[in-house]
Amino acid sequence: MSIVMDHASFCNAAADEITQFANVIDGADLSTAVPTCPGWDLLALTKHLGVVHRWATQMMRDGATERLDFRQVDRNLPADAQGYADWMRAGGEALLAQLHGHDPNVTVWTWGEGHNVGWWARRMAHETHVHRADALLALDRGIYLNADLAVDGIDEFLENLPSAAASFAPNAAALTGDGETLHLHATDAPGEWMITLTAGGFTWGHGHSKGDVAARGAAADLLLLIYGRAQVDERIQVFGGRALLDRWLSLSAI
Repeated sequence: MSIVMDHASFCNAAADEITQFANVIDGADLSTAVPTCPGWDLLALTKHLGVVHRWATQMMRDGATERLDFRQVDRNLPADAQGYADWMRAGGEALLAQLHGHDPNVTVWTWGEGHNVGWWARRMAHETHVHRADALLALDRGIYLNADLAVDGIDEFLENLPSAAASFAPNAAALTGDGETLHLHATDAPGEWMITLTAGGFTWGHGHSKGDVAARGAAADLLLLIYGRAQVDERIQVFGGRALLDRWLSLSAI
């Protein structure tokens, strides 16, 4: 069984992750390349994350039922690189004001299933969680991710992947098969996932089974693996058909 988190938990997680991201980049060289986001440096990563926060904020503020064009986001970019940590913190404060100020069931546009404020609270927590890992990897610092949040992050990734395939991750549409199964097993938190490839796409659920291939490791390592941020190494044990796992990872990365 996976960890159960509610709206307040996601709001708190988003607030904490934004603070931690800002602290990571505060004083850092923002021209540092980000290997897990090819073509980006820390400045590009920071701008992306901060604009996404502001994008969600404006849609919740305005009760948007259609996607807001990114060009219409009020960015208020700082004048120099030293201002980006505070810019991130300010955007986080505005985001949390909207998340806390609405019932999670209030309707708003989302790119995945959900179409409510609660979806954005969860998405912003995980968006920031993974991008904080990107920043830490770029700076060659130790990765410290929350295990419970990582467990829910795997759930959220699997839930949103079909919608991502329809919009910005087209390769995921090729995740089909003849009943092949993948098993993910977290070793430091209660989380197990069974993924089945079918002719119509993939299905998934929680549970324990051998699977045609299984990946076993800490929840944070599994989260980074499925997001394409990590390779299989000594921290993750793989049993069974490695080619099936490699195919899944190559097509599902977002």
